[in-house]
Amino acid sequence: MQIDFYHILASATALGAGALIGFSFGTIQKAAARRNQQLQSDGQLKSGWAVMPGSMRRVAYLLVALAGVQFICPLLFTNGCQWWVSGGVVVGYGAILLQQLRRRRAAGQ
Repeated sequence: MQIDFYHILASATALGAGALIGFSFGTIQKAAARRNQQLQSDGQLKSGWAVMPGSMRRVAYLLVALAGVQFICPLLFTNGCQWWVSGGVVVGYGAILLQQLRRRRAAGQ
C-alpha cells in the first residue's frame, strides 16, 4: 500500500487555509457584534434595521477571500480538496461560535 503524501499535504493545507478563513471571518463578526451591542446599549442605533450594519459587506469579503484562495492556490481545489477548504471554514467559524456558547453558558450559571 503506497501512501500519497501529496494528497495528504494538499488536504491538510486546504483544511488549514479554510480554517484560517473561517476563524478570521468569525473573529470579525464577533467584533462587529460586540460593537453593535455597545451601540445598542448606548442608545445610538436609529432603527431596528441597523441591528447588524455591514454584515453583507463582511459576507462579501468572506466570499472574496475564498475566491482569492481559489485563484492563488488552485491546487487546493482539485481532486476533492475543495471540500477540505469548505470543512476548514466550518471548523474555523464553528470554533468561534463554540467559544461564544461556552462563555454564555459560564456567565449564565
